Amino acid sequence: MFRLTPKEQSDLTNLLVQLVRTRSRSGKEEQLAQLLVSELNKAGIADVRVDRMGNVVARIGAGRRPMLLFNGHMDTVDVTDRAAWQHDPWMGEVANGNLYGLGSSDMKASLAAMVFGAKKLIESGARLNGELVLAFVVQEEPCEGMAMQVLVEQEGIRPDMVILGEPTHMQICRGQRGRVEMRVDTRGRSGHAARPDSGENAIYAAMRLIFGVELLSGNLANDRFLGPGSLIVTQIQSSAPSRNAVPDRCWFYLDRRLTLGENETRAMAEIQSVIMREGVPATVEITEFDGVSYTGYPFRKREVFPPWALPAEHPLVQAAVATLRQVTEKRPEVTRWDFSTDGVYTMGQAQIPTIGFGPGRDDLAHTPDEHVRLADVHLAAEIYAQLAADLLGTDGRQGIVSGSTT
Repeated sequence: MFRLTPKEQSDLTNLLVQLVRTRSRSGKEEQLAQLLVSELNKAGIADVRVDRMGNVVARIGAGRRPMLLFNGHMDTVDVTDRAAWQHDPWMGEVANGNLYGLGSSDMKASLAAMVFGAKKLIESGARLNGELVLAFVVQEEPCEGMAMQVLVEQEGIRPDMVILGEPTHMQICRGQRGRVEMRVDTRGRSGHAARPDSGENAIYAAMRLIFGVELLSGNLANDRFLGPGSLIVTQIQSSAPSRNAVPDRCWFYLDRRLTLGENETRAMAEIQSVIMREGVPATVEITEFDGVSYTGYPFRKREVFPPWALPAEHPLVQAAVATLRQVTEKRPEVTRWDFSTDGVYTMGQAQIPTIGFGPGRDDLAHTPDEHVRLADVHLAAEIYAQLAADLLGTDGRQGIVSGSTT
């Protein structure tokens, strides 16, 4: 019903090239937001705006229920090693059926496909029996879920179901582990490095704790679907009067991935038990992300993001499987993400049924020569249009998922 013509496929590819060429590091998404507003207007969507945080919000059939929301983030990580890229990360080069560039897979391919999916819906003349919202959000990379929280709790857009466009390799994801970031501070006493016994080395104290953390990491909870929790030291720093003095402070950061059944309290207690066992003067605390969006909107978030999983038998999961099977003539795999997404808020906190579908491979995100298969991007646009039609229904046709699915 929503097949793209060769001309539309070419136009979609060109849009993706533009998106990749428009740099949008976290906190610097304004230029990309302006481009997407223009493209959404060109697609025939009249209700397009930018909210207080800088999220681009497009609404088709505003005010009708149920509400389906397509989510995608505009921001990317930065390029730290340009020499590792064989293809220019900001050119959107097309080669061998792939498009290369920073953010191509994570997740500008989905943004482009969602725009064209909405365009195909509008051009078909079909009237949705509900509302479709396209939410292209900011600063997901450093603080996932925060922009969606603003959209729901402050902008008043609360969907009945959410589809995240994060890369899934054209399969369906129905959950992910959560995460907690912690900072551990050890204290020592400074002294001259020529007389090490005159002080207490805070780095050595931290080393004892880090060894305990490494032992702990192999004994965390394991969920049959989401897999085991994980724990890793990601950064370490110290302070001393000079480099020829005994360090009096050392602190390090922990990335703790939470599987189902784990939470912030448990994660903190595990580290506190390591500190007590080692008898080291140290403290542990949850970190906070403190940021300002490109619109000047300030926000602060404790870095606690819950795990979540939508049951395999949920109507949203089953409906998406049916749609993909119809369009692709193949039964999709229903799986999970290893990384974190905006689902930590929509499903993990707000309990809004959430799944993921998108072109691109998750193992290519944040890597040199990130790329996406163009045939998948074209097909994803058709699938997004069909998902909206099937989930919400069109004209006299009942949607597969009707009313609130919560």
